[in-house]
Amino acid sequence: METIIRQTTSEGWIAEVFGAKSVASGGVIRRDLRWIDREIGRERFIAEVRARGFNLIETGGQWIVICNTGFLRVIC
Repeated sequence: METIIRQTTSEGWIAEVFGAKSVASGGVIRRDLRWIDREIGRERFIAEVRARGFNLIETGGQWIVICNTGFLRVIC
């Protein structure tokens, strides 16, 4: 089994994720749930998304953050 060594603090991880260019431009970021669990945990991630007023959806073991505060409509 592979040992994973954390390179950053949870605050650093959050800053890195939400500091991405796609976040600043109102785009989309995608993260694997296992990675979120390992780095900061689901509850903390949800809190960070909510604090920014973004939308969060889940599909196929991934969480997708829509990085704008506009209305979200699922078409199909």
